[in-house]
Amino acid sequence: MKISFIGGGNMAAALIAGLAGKVPQPADIHVVDPNPDALARLHDKYGVSTASSIGAAVAGSSVIVLAVKPQQMREVAAQLLHQLGGAPLVLSIAAGIRGVDLSRWLDGHGAIVRAMPNTPALIRKGITGLVAMAGVSEAQKELADDVMRAVGDTLWLIDESLIDSVTAVSGSGPAYVFYFLEAMQQAATEMGLAPQEGKQLALATFMGAARLAAQSDEELEVLRQRVTSKGGTTHAAITSMEAAGVKQAIIEAMKAAQLRGRELGDELGK
Repeated sequence: MKISFIGGGNMAAALIAGLAGKVPQPADIHVVDPNPDALARLHDKYGVSTASSIGAAVAGSSVIVLAVKPQQMREVAAQLLHQLGGAPLVLSIAAGIRGVDLSRWLDGHGAIVRAMPNTPALIRKGITGLVAMAGVSEAQKELADDVMRAVGDTLWLIDESLIDSVTAVSGSGPAYVFYFLEAMQQAATEMGLAPQEGKQLALATFMGAARLAAQSDEELEVLRQRVTSKGGTTHAAITSMEAAGVKQAIIEAMKAAQLRGRELGDELGK
């Protein structure tokens, strides 16, 4: 199996790190990026082959991972168009670019999988939502799954429109977590703890609670209620959040992210 990455940024580097030990030869991973420093780092660390532009080395790939900014995708597709011999799997991790538009830019190429990873992929703790276009074979679907599992869990969707929902929940989700952690740390300092103490407590609490939820068969609401004794300190906090509309504000924020994803698809697909 030969894999070509178009783009050598952080997410591509994370995927390459996870895949490096799974291919027969390091040079079976090929990276194209105009940044010579990025190429040098990836070659020195993983032994991958590199190029500054899309060329014949891409043509023999089983998988072509498109890891460029959404605004660059149309130009990249035009350069890639003549290197698609053998009908390789095209795996796009660019936000907002719809499969139908990418296929159109690639002159009707149908073996396309859209993927939405998130930044915990950088430490192989990510989760990726994926959807396969009609031209993707079962073998190619398994191949896409293998690639994305190199950086975490995967979730397959049956409808491409749900990618916008995945973007709103998990793609943008790490930022929501960091935002809540910021608030916890700030509250801790306002209550007299040192900033580092507040950060340590917030991080340990968040990670512990998330792991507890992951290992429990009970609903999240039940787990919350078990910590919330009526008349106690937690009850006071939750009552305050409910009065301030915190839960609904989070829901509306995520819906705004979903809507923006749809808008990007419309804008970028023109």
